[in-house]
Amino acid sequence: QVQLVECGGGLVQAGGSLRLSCAASGRTFSSYAMGWFRQAAGMEREFVAAISWIGGMTYYADFVKGRFTISRDNAKNTLYLQMSSLKPEDTAVYYCAAYGPRLLPDYWGHGTQVTVSS
Repeated sequence: QVQLVECGGGLVQAGGSLRLSCAASGRTFSSYAMGWFRQAAGMEREFVAAISWIGGMTYYADFVKGRFTISRDNAKNTLYLQMSSLKPEDTAVYYCAAYGPRLLPDYWGHGTQVTVSS
């Protein structure tokens, strides 16, 4: 298993930036593909971005392309999400996840709240 703890959320004005971090412990972090998801109030959880085991490949939802960047530091067992040009519709709880062998998110953090004011 792997344990995930997110931090870095907060309140920011539209157009601002935030960097989320996800610290991993337990099994070898570098053996997992990782992802970020988000869930707005009253909405289903949705995919935001993902990154391969050593960071060579990244994937983004269309609504964050060009604004968000996912990265990882395997030496620090940490996943990042750099968010810029934030919009009020980016307001949500952001979760990091570790993908299992079926390439489905098997492990989840508890989330960090991001609120973007207009």
